[in-house]
Amino acid sequence: MVSVGILLFPEFQMLNLSTTTVFEFANLEMPQPFYRVDLVSEKGGLVKSSMGFAIDTVPFGLRPYDTLLVAGDNDVLEASPGMLAYLQQAMLKSRRVTSACTGSFHLAAAGLLEGRKATTHWYHARAFRQAYPNVRLEEDRIFTVDGPLWTSAGMTACLDLALALVENDLGVEVAREVARKLVIYHRRAGGQSQFSALLEIDPKSDRVQTALAYARQHLQEELSVEQLAEVAHLSPRQFSRLFRSETGQTPAKAIERLRIEAARLMLESGDHAIDIIARETGFGDPERMRRAFLRAFGQPPQMMRRALQLQA
Repeated sequence: MVSVGILLFPEFQMLNLSTTTVFEFANLEMPQPFYRVDLVSEKGGLVKSSMGFAIDTVPFGLRPYDTLLVAGDNDVLEASPGMLAYLQQAMLKSRRVTSACTGSFHLAAAGLLEGRKATTHWYHARAFRQAYPNVRLEEDRIFTVDGPLWTSAGMTACLDLALALVENDLGVEVAREVARKLVIYHRRAGGQSQFSALLEIDPKSDRVQTALAYARQHLQEELSVEQLAEVAHLSPRQFSRLFRSETGQTPAKAIERLRIEAARLMLESGDHAIDIIARETGFGDPERMRRAFLRAFGQPPQMMRRALQLQA
């Protein structure tokens, strides 16, 4: 059985406890429970959360953990000397040491992230860079993996991190089934931007949200207004008018942003040829994708790829 310790401290962010449900549902997929999850703290007992109520914990020195997950908080609180010493010991005893949200500040304070890549909540990225200049902060990532150290971005990104841990242990099918039962998308790739195009488009009604979700899952298709209107159960004229009133842009422009986001992710996370990326994301041909990248980023995909290679 894989032991998971979730390290809490006063004023920890409550959303981080949602990771326990990912491990719970992974257990339900197996013939026998695969994970044992403990909530741990420096002294054990009740630990006050960011919402004001307390959660019961056990002292963190009782047993070692295969996987340790450090919670984050809302205000980047300073870790105690005892907590930093425990993290340094955990690095020697645990297979994986992970953090959610601003928990990466505690890993960095313990010296675990020196020279390594990490991420954190975008809101605190500048403060992280100033405090820990030797950490290779990738502030536009959902989560990062650098050997035994895993870090996630803020808030719901902890779910992506937990699903990635399950996938690492039990395979992609188990992780996908857990995501389905939690009624969330199968985990976002670690390299995906924290700033989703869907969040920026910000549709209000269920009909427009449904059409955009369908579009993101079918980017290889033509995705005409008529096709999206049918998904939204509206006439093309009604759909176009509703879409523009909710998002301030045309359906065609929004679909292009979704395609650019998908193409950029493929560009950053693999060695796919440009023409394959263009085909897989629905641009059809490299020239059409090049023009879209110039509008969005001011540079073509090839130049972005070279910059990424030089950075690596």
